[in-house]
Amino acid sequence: MVAAAVAAPLVIGVDVGGTKIRAAVADRDGRIRRRHELESPAGPQEEVLAAIDSAVAALLEETVGAVGLGIPGNLEARTGRLLRTTNLPLQDVDLQAWARARFGLPAAIENDANVAALAEWKLGAGRDVQTLVMITLGTGVGGGLVLGGELYRGWAEIGHVVVDVGGPPCQGNCHGHGHLEAIASGSAADRAARELWGPEADARLLVERARAGDDRAQARMAEIAAALGAAIGSFANLFNPELVVIGGGFGEAAGDLLLGPAQEAARCEALYPADGSIRLALAELGEDAGLVGASLIAFQALDGAW
Repeated sequence: MVAAAVAAPLVIGVDVGGTKIRAAVADRDGRIRRRHELESPAGPQEEVLAAIDSAVAALLEETVGAVGLGIPGNLEARTGRLLRTTNLPLQDVDLQAWARARFGLPAAIENDANVAALAEWKLGAGRDVQTLVMITLGTGVGGGLVLGGELYRGWAEIGHVVVDVGGPPCQGNCHGHGHLEAIASGSAADRAARELWGPEADARLLVERARAGDDRAQARMAEIAAALGAAIGSFANLFNPELVVIGGGFGEAAGDLLLGPAQEAARCEALYPADGSIRLALAELGEDAGLVGASLIAFQALDGAW
């Protein structure tokens, strides 16, 4: 008697952002089967946890074998405990243990930009490299590293590298000044647009007017690209990446305005041989990078490798 075939397990990946919580059912090849999305609560930690719970519950089915969470925050490398987020009211919570207990499934948690980097390395723009830096320009600025063919899982807050000493204050729970996030994020572009055209303007308008040849818009975009390039030059001097991938909603929307000038600025700051070889590319997985990466770590949890 031949046993009935068992359906290959699926997982749920959750991309928790400062604006939206997005969840998806995915297979081992990163193919997304179903999706669910809701706005990130502005309330306390309990509301954020309830929203994550709701996003997962909307997709939970018998074929789901694990859950992966990408969170925009600092994780304790040894335990995986979420220490603090910059743009969400989450602090000192063992989110991995919470997810395992809540859903009764293996679960994994990682920084959201790290999982995006993992996805782009495995399935996107970085498929052919062993050393990669990914920078996500969204509400904030995040980043992830692949070093020598391994995802770096330590504390790597790329968005909080200083690019302007004494510059504008950072946002959320960060008390620093002149960080990349304060100058090159979508929020920073929103702020620049409001300064130019009033309270209803946003990053989308800034990009549109820069493309249309507006001198003031182009000058602001040039400032963003220069800061991004300065940071990339520093990362080149630290890690000598084969590729720097630019992702995130703002990064991809403004990529044609940012990549060339940022690469030029990076080469001015980078040491030889990176000053001639550093290469930038847009992320290939779009806004799904976080979801796909979260599903990849969910499969690692399912396999006992997380």
